[in-house]
Amino acid sequence: MPFTTEQINKASSSSSTPTPTPMSTSSSSSSNTQRIQPKCLKNKMDGTETGTTETEIQATTPRRRRRSQFRPCIDLHGGVVKQIVGGTLDLVSEDGKGPKENFVATQSPGYYAELYRLNSLRGGHIIKLGPKNDDAAREALAAWPRGMQLGGGVSLENAQEWLDAGAEKVIVTSWLFPEAKFDLDRLKSLSDKIGKDRLVVDISCRKRKDGWVVAMNGWKTLTDMTVSEESIKQLEQYCSELLIHAADVEGLCQGIDEELVERLGEWVTLPCTYAGGARDLSDLALVDWLSGGKVDLTFGSSLDIFGGTGVRFDELVEADRQAKISSGL
Repeated sequence: MPFTTEQINKASSSSSTPTPTPMSTSSSSSSNTQRIQPKCLKNKMDGTETGTTETEIQATTPRRRRRSQFRPCIDLHGGVVKQIVGGTLDLVSEDGKGPKENFVATQSPGYYAELYRLNSLRGGHIIKLGPKNDDAAREALAAWPRGMQLGGGVSLENAQEWLDAGAEKVIVTSWLFPEAKFDLDRLKSLSDKIGKDRLVVDISCRKRKDGWVVAMNGWKTLTDMTVSEESIKQLEQYCSELLIHAADVEGLCQGIDEELVERLGEWVTLPCTYAGGARDLSDLALVDWLSGGKVDLTFGSSLDIFGGTGVRFDELVEADRQAKISSGL
């Protein structure tokens, strides 16, 4: 059963650091049963055009297969945990201080890592969005050694340093694209140095008329790589996981990129985490259906621990627990 943020605060403030008592999980909120209208599911279910409830999705999903799981995140900007609208990372806000922020934490990065640790939410990612985040990242990694992945500014020169600091795996994007052009030799060299089992490739992207284009440098610069079956097969030879942020919907809480998730479910053979646009608990069931359980989902701005109102953390912890049980994990 999940631990509350209040229990984490109490444990953190106590000199004897007692173990918090698990809280009982209440029934899911009304967001569980609200109707959703997945574009890619129309004509796949019963031919109706009225949308599909989470319950209906679950009823038509085979029981014995892997289920999509919840992957937590810690996004760092200026040394602080934040939730940012992805398409604004390259913009200056009205007050001249930076991109549009949905949430700025008063709690430390280590607080969130500890919260995830106490609820056994492995495989989440810490992303450094720009400079002045190294100390904050190290604090989070120290709170849960080998429990989270680290991305942002990772290169051949510093990848091992971050693994030594406690990262389970490192996540690489921009370094693979000098002058915005994919360099396969760089990927091979990094994979050889640290081992493909410790490497995650981030293919976060923006939608264009001819598909999805991998974006780098805080999603500001488009590269020469499209997200496709061919490119994914090439990348999977040298890494153990893929991470993909749909930058155009990141932070908007207006729904996931359904077509992208469905394509990923067809193309990927390695663990893959999608982030961007998740608004309530039903999106986890939707991702599971669209991808056949091959893609996991990250919640950000809609999550209550980040100031959101769309989904509660304890709901996601319980949903993740059930998904792991169904997956035989």
